Amino acid sequence: MQVSTKAIVLSKIRYRDHDLIVKCYTEERGVLSFLLRGVLKSRKSSVKIGYFQPLTQLNIIVNYKPNKSLQTIKEVKVFSIYESLHANILKGSIVLFLSEILSSVLQEEEKNEILYSFIENTFLWLDTQDNFSNFHLLFLLKLTRYLGFYPDEKNDGYPIFNLEEGKFELKPTSKYYLSGENLLVLKQLLGTTFDALSNIKLKSKQRQSFLSMILLYFELHLGSFKLPKSLQVFNQVFS
Repeated sequence: MQVSTKAIVLSKIRYRDHDLIVKCYTEERGVLSFLLRGVLKSRKSSVKIGYFQPLTQLNIIVNYKPNKSLQTIKEVKVFSIYESLHANILKGSIVLFLSEILSSVLQEEEKNEILYSFIENTFLWLDTQDNFSNFHLLFLLKLTRYLGFYPDEKNDGYPIFNLEEGKFELKPTSKYYLSGENLLVLKQLLGTTFDALSNIKLKSKQRQSFLSMILLYFELHLGSFKLPKSLQVFNQVFS
């Protein structure tokens, strides 16, 4: 069965000498993995390796076979061409970091147009921005809405945020909680949009501290979540 769909590249790994295995998040079928035979060898192939940089947005036609772990791409072309996302070193670090997280947390082979649109549009937005140092924090926070554990904003005047329960409290009832500076950052981010993100001013230590917190939040709510291998390098770039 042929399926035509938009797709966002999450990861790629080399397989044997000349093949690639590429994982994508597709608009029509959720997460799919593809075996690209000979793509590292043949210069004449219509499927170019440059199409499969992290978070590249594609249009693909798939020879889809249910219950098959590796699908086959029949046709591929770039859907949206980024101007800076892969050329800018800082944006490239964000791309590598967030694509690793997305590859970890997106597992379902099912259609989710709202989630796909969120990912598609936020990276198109990032591609056009000059002030983006807090982008990854807001992206991860908003991503939790689609994964099922977005913070409950009821009682957001309380001085404690329970990371296990995802809600504000008057006093700690778990060893995993936020207070102080990280709580203030959480409240700022909950109350903003990407277009207004430049109004939030954070120092590098504040940014790293909050990132550690939100990654812990992911760990507490997603049993399969693993810290990105790129985290240390990412923090160095944004220090």
